[in-house]
Formats: sequence, structure tokens, C-alpha cells
Amino acid sequence: MERLFIDLEICNSCAECRAACDYFYHPQNNGIASLREYAAFATICRHCEEAPCVNACYHRALERSGDGHIRRYKMRCTSCKCCSVACPFGIIFHDFIPYLDSRCDFCVGLSGKFPKCVSSCPEKAVQIKEVSEDPEKDIYFVGERLAVHSRKWSREDLQPPKKR
Repeated sequence: MERLFIDLEICNSCAECRAACDYFYHPQNNGIASLREYAAFATICRHCEEAPCVNACYHRALERSGDGHIRRYKMRCTSCKCCSVACPFGIIFHDFIPYLDSRCDFCVGLSGKFPKCVSSCPEKAVQIKEVSEDPEKDIYFVGERLAVHSRKWSREDLQPPKKR
């Protein structure tokens, strides 16, 4: 099955996102921002036990979901950026927290051509392709339609090597 594939290592190195979006409901949408947020929260967020970002949000726009991931409720978010400042790991980028909500609909129903985000991304960080989940290559599935290339954070990464 083909999926929308985003390479966060390339995407996050771009100085300014120039990928366009074909979102049906409002043409000024920046769906790539919501896609990057979704991918980053799923793969590189540390999911801190006492999450400073969640505690800093006085609008209760950030919550821990049932699967342990931090999720932002955009209708509660006022874009105050308190969570971005509070994150000790710098995972929540300022551009992730826009006041106006943008969504990625994965261009469902688009047939015969690539979505605008794929054709307009100058770094080729966004693609449509057949891909398999492969943790050794840092490729992870996030939901049903998205594949992400990013080094996934885990607590084991922080553990010092055991002495023999």
C-alpha cells in the first residue's frame, strides 16, 4: 500500500517550508505543518512522565492520549507557545503551534497525480511511495496513511552501556 512518506531528517533541516497544500476546504491551509507536528509527536517526542509541556499549557490543549503519546487539541490552543518554551528537549517547534488550524487529509480521493506537497517540496522530504515499516532504517508507520523516517526516541537510548 502506498503511503504519504515524510523524512523528518530532511524536512526539519529546511530553513523554510515551501511545500504547498491542496487541502480542499481552505486553500490557505498549510497541511505540511500539521503533518510534521503529528509525525514529531509520534516519533521523536520524549513523552515525559511529568511532561513540562502539558503542565505549562494553561488552556489544557496538550494531553497524554491512551497510547501514551502527547496530543495537541487545536481548538483549545491559543498559540501562546508556552509548551514550546517548556519542552526541555526542543521537540515542540514554534511553527508547530499555529493559531489557525491546518490539517492534512492525505489527499484522499486524489487519483492519477501527486499531491501538491509532494510536487512542491524542494528537498523531496515528502513523497508518496510503497514503504515497509523498518525500525532498523528508522522508518515508522504513524496511523494508517503516514510513514515517517526519523530516529525514534526511546528510553533505552539514554541507558549507559552495561559493564561486563
